[in-house]
Amino acid sequence: MSTKPEIMVTALTREEAETQFGISGWGTWGCGVSKFDWEYSGTESAYVLKGKVLVTPTGDWADCKPTEVKAGDFVVFPDGMTCIWDVSEAIEKHFNFA
Repeated sequence: MSTKPEIMVTALTREEAETQFGISGWGTWGCGVSKFDWEYSGTESAYVLKGKVLVTPTGDWADCKPTEVKAGDFVVFPDGMTCIWDVSEAIEKHFNFA
């Protein structure tokens, strides 16, 4: 059993995400269909505007479960997590680092 925090996903409408978190004031990021390694330097909160990705934790985080993130999801990625992003549909998101 992993002692590291899992990726947390909550389905929200864009309006709910705006009301609760003010996502329109956050940065935006996107990429096409691709697969790459990533490491989080800070806790990232994000709201996915479009697309779909499977995020598979790696290394010290490998005991955490792979998580599909798609349009309409509000997601929190833990600080320090290493993972593989497998983008199956071009993705766009608002993001903010704590």
